[in-house]
Amino acid sequence: MTDITFSAWLRDTLQGHGELPRDLLNTLEYTARACQEISANLARGALAGVLGQAGSDNVQGEAQKKLDVIANDILLQTHANGSYLASMASEEMDDPWPVENSIGRYLLVFDPLDGSSNIDINAPVGTIFSVLTLPEGASPDSHDAFLQAGSCQAAAGYALYGASTQLVLTLGFGVYVFTLDPRSQHFILTQSKLTIPTDTSEFAINMSNQRFWEPAVQRYIDELLAGREGPRERDFNMRWVAAMVADVHRILCRGGVFLYPLDSKTAAKGGKLRLLYEANPMGWLVQQAGGLVSTGRENILSIEPTGLHQRVPVILGAKHEVERLERYHREMN
Repeated sequence: MTDITFSAWLRDTLQGHGELPRDLLNTLEYTARACQEISANLARGALAGVLGQAGSDNVQGEAQKKLDVIANDILLQTHANGSYLASMASEEMDDPWPVENSIGRYLLVFDPLDGSSNIDINAPVGTIFSVLTLPEGASPDSHDAFLQAGSCQAAAGYALYGASTQLVLTLGFGVYVFTLDPRSQHFILTQSKLTIPTDTSEFAINMSNQRFWEPAVQRYIDELLAGREGPRERDFNMRWVAAMVADVHRILCRGGVFLYPLDSKTAAKGGKLRLLYEANPMGWLVQQAGGLVSTGRENILSIEPTGLHQRVPVILGAKHEVERLERYHREMN
């Protein structure tokens, strides 16, 4: 069987779904190229002196790692000279970053290095991205241009930097996985149309926040922890990598449910995770694999954003588990 590269897949294997617009194709190819460069920087780690704190904070007031800044700059500079992309927005920047002299019609929004607290211990991290269409008449340097519901995404994906570097993508007709071949330096198609089972016995949540959760989530997790002796009548396993990319990747590959729910610590901010460049792209990927994505009260992909760095609660994964959580929220809140 001939290896199918990411570029060839974008150009030649989308039969039945229409030809990709050239500027969208370029956006995706150059994003993949940026992810390769980020992967190379991560691989060198301490050898290149890129570990540790950057000595600065991002727009959310969070301390930046050196590689947060490096990854952000790589994505900006990789796309900077193209006319195919109108503007970019990032977790690491207050405002959009329009591409000079561009006539492009696409917007790229991204978390350049998700899970960066894992960097210094050599645990998995990733890059999350979402592609939107520039609304007609909108200015590429305005926040409003990016304030689009997740259902409006033209493409969404992430790169996972782990034992191997993988690129995961949806264009609205399934979820596809590409693995970086270290010899050829090409992303090669390795999995097609991932499917999340509707049921699961595996969950991912940060248990250290248990005392802050709402009653619906407390009830749900208590039932899972009760195992065979509890109302669910079976044992559940917990997994938590502290990087959304890694936890969602596991769910896409073998099932499960992921929760970063609303709690009393994050309620004033609206939640923990960012809507535009974390919840929306990951939510669309999960939905495309047959899972559900919710705040506990509504479908995340239907939320009309009000701010570039807006936060939301996130519950996603196995259909029946997400439905159960939504029911508990209706009953208990």
